[in-house]
Amino acid sequence: MAYLLLALAAIFWGGNYVVGHILVQYVDPYGLSLIRWGATTALMLALYWRRFSDDFSALRKNLGINTLLSFLGQVSFPLSLYIGLQYTTSLNAAIYISSTPCLVLLINHFIFHERISARNIIGVIASTGGVLYLAFSSAGGSSNIQTFGLGDVLTIISALSWAFYCAFLRLKDKTVKNTSFVAFSSLIGTIILVPLFILHAALAPEYRGVIYTLSPAVITGILYLIIFPSWLSYVFWNKGVSLIGTTRSEIYTHLIPVSGGIMGIVFLGNELRSYHIITMILIVFGIICCSYRNEPKTSPGVMER
Repeated sequence: MAYLLLALAAIFWGGNYVVGHILVQYVDPYGLSLIRWGATTALMLALYWRRFSDDFSALRKNLGINTLLSFLGQVSFPLSLYIGLQYTTSLNAAIYISSTPCLVLLINHFIFHERISARNIIGVIASTGGVLYLAFSSAGGSSNIQTFGLGDVLTIISALSWAFYCAFLRLKDKTVKNTSFVAFSSLIGTIILVPLFILHAALAPEYRGVIYTLSPAVITGILYLIIFPSWLSYVFWNKGVSLIGTTRSEIYTHLIPVSGGIMGIVFLGNELRSYHIITMILIVFGIICCSYRNEPKTSPGVMER
């Protein structure tokens, strides 16, 4: 049962890239982020209100770091992803996010002074090489990096935001329950997104409203983002971890870019090219190398995607 729950969580997270890629054609990215986290906040507060009330004073006491984590995890990560998905494929975005474990390793070394082994260094080089190879291959091998484009830059920013979120999770109050922390982060993220959305609506020259075209498919997609990658994945993942432990569970995070890429090929008609396969091989090799860490403290960050 634990393996099924962990696999489902990763598949739901991978589906975020595919569903997000479709929705940004019909929903404003800023509005989509606001709807997703606003609704998730309401849902989690309704489900976990008693726990949240018990932990609220501790959460408020650490408002600074909690606000930073909320900005990284609930604002910068999804917003840059949804905007980027307007200009690049969900397959590319899923591949970029797969480099996150290696990025977390680097952040932990340079900011928190953790030692990186030779195996880890090889993994970082392989993963970074895979991302760069995809970037220049997407540009058609030309020197004009413009073909690589804004969408790829934004999805890389999204991956970096998530990496910093994962690394900085060690700074949160360990006495606070994870459900309370995620509910509070969703709340703070929603508060941050409100003025960003208002500024975007007021200043964007081609603003067309929150939802361009309302249809059953759009509503279904929004509900998917709220229920699956924002709520169920979290519940499934934590249940699986409680059954088999963090170390054995963490390998399932590697299913996220794979499931996202496969869904993009199946449902969006993304073309699988040889450079995608080579890139995935390099990144998976890098991730395997980087899985051998001296300190597994960054794994909770992946747990709360």
